[in-house]
Amino acid sequence: MIEIPDLAAGGLAAGTLSALVLAGGLLRSRRRGARQEEEIAELRSQVEGARGEVGRVSRAYAAEVVHLAQRRLPAEATRTAHPHVQVPGPVHPDLAGTELGAALDEVLDGVSGAVGQERKRVDAAARAGMRGATREIQAGLYRLQDHLRGLQQRYDDPELAQTLFALDHENEQSLRRAQVTAVVCGAWVGLAREESHLVDAVTGGQSRLVGYHRVRIHHHLEPGTALVSHAVEPVAIIVAELLDNALRHSAPDTEVVVNLARAHHGVSVTVDDAGVGMNPDERAYAQRMVAGTDPILLSELGDPPRMGLAAIGQLTRQFDLSVDLSTPSPYGGVRAVLLVKNHLLSRIDPETRPPAAAAPRSTRPADGPAAPEHAAAPPGPLPAAAPHPAAPYGTGALPHGSAPDGDALPQRRRRTRAALPAEATAAPARSPEESAAALGALQSGTAAARSAAPMEGNDPR
Repeated sequence: MIEIPDLAAGGLAAGTLSALVLAGGLLRSRRRGARQEEEIAELRSQVEGARGEVGRVSRAYAAEVVHLAQRRLPAEATRTAHPHVQVPGPVHPDLAGTELGAALDEVLDGVSGAVGQERKRVDAAARAGMRGATREIQAGLYRLQDHLRGLQQRYDDPELAQTLFALDHENEQSLRRAQVTAVVCGAWVGLAREESHLVDAVTGGQSRLVGYHRVRIHHHLEPGTALVSHAVEPVAIIVAELLDNALRHSAPDTEVVVNLARAHHGVSVTVDDAGVGMNPDERAYAQRMVAGTDPILLSELGDPPRMGLAAIGQLTRQFDLSVDLSTPSPYGGVRAVLLVKNHLLSRIDPETRPPAAAAPRSTRPADGPAAPEHAAAPPGPLPAAAPHPAAPYGTGALPHGSAPDGDALPQRRRRTRAALPAEATAAPARSPEESAAALGALQSGTAAARSAAPMEGNDPR
């Protein structure tokens, strides 16, 4: 039999062993709980860090979107009209090359394209409206021109004739402005002409301007050098705009010198003034305008719009002409060179169809030695322009006794002029009243020739 002390010792040993086992389990459980708490704390820290990072990225994205809306998009929209405007970059430069940076750039490109298309649409609508308006204005001015010339032929009173000539000149200036506006808006030049002497096209452009008497034309082309019919009016418009710029930007007591000379690929019309000139930026802008290679919107022409250079650019592109403004004038102002290429040139017999009476005579005889190709006057102060006496305008002839020199008002149309006998050329000069009376008789006698000759008319386009 097992004795009681042995049983007590065994129970005690078993209890001790159980206590040890329970204590070991409890210790392991506590260690595991501590490790779990540490893991939970670490996870909580990571979650808090991730939440902070998400908040930081969210705030950065929000800042970029606000910066895009407030700064970058307005600058991009402005740059479509003013290319010199700089578009700011992102707030955080490290976004360059990332998906977010690429997405923001795509937004800018999309807005730029949309704004550009809208500007073109609005510009096309504005051009169409202005074309319609200028067409009606031109038609009215042409009708007024015909009425004034009819009155010039009907009456020979000196004072009335002088008033009619002044009104005709004012009407011609208004017609030029309307014509230039129509050309800029994409309309046809508006006139149909026959082949004409090139010098007549140049003097025709001169005659459309205020201050025409300040222009001195030096004609060094072979007599009979002419323009094909479709190039006559474009050349006259371009010359008028170049001369207008030269006259506006030079002192009223200086002259504008025009030289007509033969070039290797055609004929050059060089305009030199002694005005204020242009700085490099202005010269680059003007050259871009007259080149006609880039499309130009009406909104780029200023307020009020400056149409002259834009009209030149339209015509140079349409008629294969060339205008260069890159060389300063030797007189300190601007030199403009119009090149009329050989395929736009023709020849007219100067004996059977002479140029206008007021056109300068050529210094290059038809059968004689050639004058120097370079016709530019030497550098130096330009002489003051002499005041222009009252002279008939647009009649194609000068009063008897008047010399066809640079002081005479240039004529817009060519008229055939019969050779005068030697006695007539030596006749003494008449008074203005006698000249006007003689002119009235001449106009009446040439009315039939006016109606029979090919006249200007509105192009149906």
